[in-house]
Amino acid sequence: MTTIDFTAEVEKRKDAMLEDLFELLRIDSAMDMENADKENPFGPGPRKALDKFLELAERDGYQTKNYDNYVGHFEYGEGDEVLGIFGHLDVVPAGSGWDSNPFEPEIRNGNLYARGASDDKGPTMACYYGLKILKDLGVPLSKKIRFIVGTNEETGWKDMDYYFEHCELPLPDFGFSPDAEFPIINGEKGNVTEYLHFDGKNAGPVVLHSFKAGLAENMVPESATAVISGATDLQAKLEAFVAENANKNLRFDLEETDGKATVTIYGKSAHGAMPFKGINGATYLAKFLNQFDFEAGAAAYIKLAAETLIDDHEGEKLGTAYNDELMGATSMNAGVWNFDENGEGTIALNFRFPQGTDQYKIKAVLEALEGVKEVTMNDHVMEPHYVPMEDELVSTLISVYEKHTGLKGYETVIGGGTFGRLLKRGVAYGAMFEGEEDTMHQANEYKPLDALFKSAVIYAEAIYELAK
Repeated sequence: MTTIDFTAEVEKRKDAMLEDLFELLRIDSAMDMENADKENPFGPGPRKALDKFLELAERDGYQTKNYDNYVGHFEYGEGDEVLGIFGHLDVVPAGSGWDSNPFEPEIRNGNLYARGASDDKGPTMACYYGLKILKDLGVPLSKKIRFIVGTNEETGWKDMDYYFEHCELPLPDFGFSPDAEFPIINGEKGNVTEYLHFDGKNAGPVVLHSFKAGLAENMVPESATAVISGATDLQAKLEAFVAENANKNLRFDLEETDGKATVTIYGKSAHGAMPFKGINGATYLAKFLNQFDFEAGAAAYIKLAAETLIDDHEGEKLGTAYNDELMGATSMNAGVWNFDENGEGTIALNFRFPQGTDQYKIKAVLEALEGVKEVTMNDHVMEPHYVPMEDELVSTLISVYEKHTGLKGYETVIGGGTFGRLLKRGVAYGAMFEGEEDTMHQANEYKPLDALFKSAVIYAEAIYELAK
């Protein structure tokens, strides 16, 4: 082991690290395809965040490469083998329910609040400073390190598709992504979004004009809004519904005008890989609406959501449930909802599936659902990924974690997808510690400052141990 006191080195750089991180956190880098163009492939925000990160790297003496505003990278050190570090600068939409401006970072009670503080600007910057310490000290390394940052991790990975297609250099031999949990994530379930399509036309006693929910497929929808007509006594019925589901802490809004009612139900957002941590506002709105006499596509849409999708986090009622001894159970998140009486209704179901099942088996089950006229899939399917504990990459990273925490390391398989899976010998490593509250993809996302600085210490020594 090196004799460098990495804790002391991080201590010297705390203020500088936070200053750089704040610059990134002030940028709303959620995907914005309405304003996307050739120069801004995922919208102005992600591109602005990439520009800022590469500007910081150039300031610190790295020669950077920008791949048409999809991805950027820089390299450090010499050697035939390449250690890849994959971070991302895009974020999920802020959503509602924040106690402070999500894009004006704020420190309260030792916690840094901002969208991206935990996922993934905070961890990416902690890792960046881990490498910067080695560079500042001139520590000799036998491997080259390539630090890669993407701008579309949250919504499709088209950034990395572009990078792998256009990168003129050999791809890294092994590596990690600072975008998950300690001690290590060496297994990741498969990931696919499948879309249920329904007929939008309906003209029954009660009409569903529209239904909307969800900001991203990998987020549990905090709220859902429907416009209906023909229903009566809605205020009293909504009050009774919220009371009947008091354990869910639901809230509602109701506006009635020109014979139409706009009903909104509020639940709780969560990361789509762990839907059980949230309260899906869309399924609970459907549960409320299921008491009314909708017809045709609207009836099928509401009934499926209210009776099958609600709280069906592993797909038991849906029929897609599957459990693998190593990788665990399938999870299902009903993330984005749209219903238009003049078109169609869609529900985006995001599945995290273990080895032993696949997207086609899931699709076959969905196609048999009553009232579903078609099932389609997204074009970016991730297969299950696993790096054994015996691999030197895994054992080294766990050893460094154990040294700095005093805790026993162990392997973990998650439903979330990280850039660690881009490489055959790739894992996710931090930056969330055991016992730390997971606020990724939620309102009031935060990262404890002591955990942020500790992760920088671990990253510094981990990079050294992997590349020395």
